[in-house]
Amino acid sequence: MAKQTSLNRRGFLKGTTGAGLLICSSQVAFGYKANEKLNVACIGVGGQGVSNTRGVSGENIVAVCDVDEKRAAQMLKQYSGTKRYTDFRLMLSEMDKEIDAVMVCTPDHTHAVAAVGAMKQGKHVYCEKPLTRTVHEARMMRLTAAKHKVVTQMGNQGSASEGVRRATEWGAAGTVGPVENAYLWVSDGSATMTRPKDTPAVPKNLDWDLWLGPASERPYHPSYLPFIWRGWRHFGSGSLGDMGCHTGNFLFRCLNLGELWESGGSSKAKRIRIEGEATGVHAEGYPASTRVHFHIPARGDLPAVKLTVSSGEKMRPSADLLHGKQPGSFGSLLIGTKGSIYSSNPWNTSSEILSKDKGSIKEPPKTLPRGVGHHREWIEACKGKGETFSSFAIGGPLTEMIQLTNIAGIVGEPFHYDTLTGEIPDHAGASALLHRPYRKGWNL
Repeated sequence: MAKQTSLNRRGFLKGTTGAGLLICSSQVAFGYKANEKLNVACIGVGGQGVSNTRGVSGENIVAVCDVDEKRAAQMLKQYSGTKRYTDFRLMLSEMDKEIDAVMVCTPDHTHAVAAVGAMKQGKHVYCEKPLTRTVHEARMMRLTAAKHKVVTQMGNQGSASEGVRRATEWGAAGTVGPVENAYLWVSDGSATMTRPKDTPAVPKNLDWDLWLGPASERPYHPSYLPFIWRGWRHFGSGSLGDMGCHTGNFLFRCLNLGELWESGGSSKAKRIRIEGEATGVHAEGYPASTRVHFHIPARGDLPAVKLTVSSGEKMRPSADLLHGKQPGSFGSLLIGTKGSIYSSNPWNTSSEILSKDKGSIKEPPKTLPRGVGHHREWIEACKGKGETFSSFAIGGPLTEMIQLTNIAGIVGEPFHYDTLTGEIPDHAGASALLHRPYRKGWNL
């Protein structure tokens, strides 16, 4: 593709936000054709990055970036002509004019620096869940996406499922009546983590310094990767961070919690009181079990609600609240005056209404779009067709809530969170956990 054509196309793609904007007859005038492919760069191509890259393989995969040479080499075998990088900062700099969109599938602690860097260059971004490692990073992801008017999608893939969309419709229609109590739980907490004292050699295929990214320096050890990083507070977000954005998906939508992050109204009126308790708290990882109560103020016509988020078997709600059903390892539950909306699926891909009198429950019409799949939805929105269901406008606040759960479990004392300012005004220890310092050379 000629350079000028690419620039014209990127100018058009950059101007579409996925916020309901449909470009139809004017597409060709903007230099975009319906069958033209996006130029996509993939950051992190192991683990979840494999399936995510496969999900956009119908587009042009122009670059892959991974700190592990073996993983990058495996991916390059599938995509001829694709450029390879180990440092995404260099990739974004050198290929600025060649990249339309970026997928970020790295460990949590590098999500924000990669995604924000891409969005500041006008790239559309798909980023794995949880959106970020810290509350502050999640807020910056949302604000950056809005400022640069790019199309975004968080990787909680259940968002495309019938279970999430139907449950969201039930909630929006008030099918089970006003909700004043809600529960979200995930399987287990974290095992106690002890920082290794030995310092084995770094594998030749791994760039450990780039894997650390913005995180403070520490010696390489196989106890950190792959995947094990999730349990380390330094790099991951524990079991709540791993699954909370999946399992809490429809619940966050049904309760319209995103309204608390919208401007308008007093900051004080949108503050959330948060009370946490946990077992097995330790410095390196996350608690063995956690239970956190969010006292959420009224949102428009919706009443105040108490949301309980937990990890660990002993912290789950009782079967009485589930109409006799035994709570599984994962669950989301909204308890209304006429019944409850419940999903026992970790990704919310199935959901149901629980009621003693189901005959009195009136099913609302289907109002949300269905069909194309989570990755395809993002691709089509990048091209100006439709919008994404899990943009950073909702993924950001949802991630903030999940990371606040982690903070509350760690500090074990009540505090308030100001959703408009992103601050904790009444607990210095909790406030200190909203963000973490970056190493030199890494920034948002």
